This record gives sequence, structure tokens and C-alpha cells, in this order.
Amino acid sequence: CEDLAGRTRLGDAIDLLALASFVLTNDSGLMHVSAALQRPMVAVFGSSDPEFTPPLSATAQVERLGLDCSPCFKRECPLGHLNCLKQLSPERVTAAMQAVLSR
Repeated sequence: CEDLAGRTRLGDAIDLLALASFVLTNDSGLMHVSAALQRPMVAVFGSSDPEFTPPLSATAQVERLGLDCSPCFKRECPLGHLNCLKQLSPERVTAAMQAVLSR
């Protein structure tokens, strides 16, 4: 696993995603690129809604908590807690990753 955030250009990121064996991503443009490339992935959603912007790929799995306060579509939590992401446990995401890889 290597974090290249802020160290690549868009074309470089697309090339790297094409080579990735797995992608763990948030709801973002690169999530959609990964989906178009049919990369196995888990897409984490917090304040956004996978009903509106899902990864369009059979190799993708969405993880979200679906709290009463989400989706709020805000970049900063209007309630000040960001529970939609903070309470999404690493164990849950890891289990989702394992499920995708075992398909």
C-alpha cells in the first residue's frame, strides 16, 4: 500500500489505478475512474449518498453507516461530530475489502 496523495498528476493517477489490484476510496472522481477501469474496490461514503453517485461497477462495494444525519452533502459536519465517517470502523471496511476480494 502506498499513499501518493498530492504527488501525482491526473494522468499518472489514472495510469496507477489501471494497475491497482485493489482500490479503497472515498466518493470522488478517482472512485469513478476506478469503477470505469473495473478495479476491485470499496468506496466509503459519509456525507454523500451512493444513491446519487455510486461507483458503477460490479467490482465495487459501498460502505456507509446511513446515520439519521446523513447524507447531509456538507464538506464540514454541520453537527460538529463527523460520525458518518468516524464511526465506520476499520474492521468493517477490512471485512468489506475481504468480501470483494473473495468474489
